[in-house]
Amino acid sequence: MSTLKELLEERAVLDRRIEDARRGEAPSALKVVRETVAMFRFTRTEVFAGQPTGNAPRTPARFRDSATGATWNGRGPRPAWLRGKDIEQYRIGEPG
Repeated sequence: MSTLKELLEERAVLDRRIEDARRGEAPSALKVVRETVAMFRFTRTEVFAGQPTGNAPRTPARFRDSATGATWNGRGPRPAWLRGKDIEQYRIGEPG
């Protein structure tokens, strides 16, 4: 049975081998992708449909911690600085 240390060392070696293989195969894979896109005249929208574009509008912050400047837009998990607190004390502007 292998020890944790041995397994971690094996994983590190395997991670390096995987990265080397990725780097070695990436140029030919990219060539195939580019040829396919050109052959079928795909647009960026078709190729990246459903993917974030990086220019989607951001939801403005609705809560701010005046001590640290940290903000939260009210979406996703409540941040640690707001847990167990009355969030209305941190609301930016009028509620609504």
